Amino acid sequence: MINLNAIYVMWLRELKKFTRMKSRIIGTLAMPLFFLAFMGMGFNRSAMPGIPQGVKYISYLVPGILGMSLLFSSMFAGLSVLWDREFGFLKEIMVAPVSRVSIVLGRIAGGITTGIIQALMVILISFVAGFRITSAPMFIVAFVFLILIASTFIGLGLVFASNMKDMQGFQLIMNFVIFPLFFLSGALFPLANLPAWIRVISHLDPLTYGIDGLRGTLIGVSVLPVSVDLLAMVLFSLLMVFLGAWFFEKSESV
Repeated sequence: MINLNAIYVMWLRELKKFTRMKSRIIGTLAMPLFFLAFMGMGFNRSAMPGIPQGVKYISYLVPGILGMSLLFSSMFAGLSVLWDREFGFLKEIMVAPVSRVSIVLGRIAGGITTGIIQALMVILISFVAGFRITSAPMFIVAFVFLILIASTFIGLGLVFASNMKDMQGFQLIMNFVIFPLFFLSGALFPLANLPAWIRVISHLDPLTYGIDGLRGTLIGVSVLPVSVDLLAMVLFSLLMVFLGAWFFEKSESV
């Protein structure tokens, strides 16, 4: 049975950990700022093939940077599971009289909240670089995409973390998984510029639909209809959250 109090406690713990670790906030913002400063401004006056006419590269890039920020922060949310196992906290909460599903839902809710905070910070910074949202009402739909992207990759991170016990190994595996997901998503350049066989693989990447949906809602440009992107992200999110919760429930606490 789902325990709302347990979900709240785990959510609050993740949020306090995030706000108290200033280095984590700075670290998660450093790479998005790097891409915005060097790629966004450096290629802003260049005509990149595949980008619709009249759309500046910085506008095309920002949704991709948002997806990247959520991908990195969400996947590494699984690292907290290994950290808790290392210091014995996981064993304590596993024997608490609450369901493991409530524990994992609280972790996911906390990861989504911290990921959204980081994404909103990136959006605010991108305004300084010249980014503008074309439709204010569609920002609500974009916010839904941010939540779905975060929940999808938090779930995936929990799948890996629940089956591993070594933090160093987890970081290596995550880097091996994250970068293909990132570069196959079209975050930095149009997928139309890639060979056909790579484009086929890219459509198996959840981040592809998330970033395309963000572009459609934030700047009015997308390869697929926003409704298709939204449906795909809902399905990926439900699948990853289910798998993350299932593997966490089956994992050993020690």
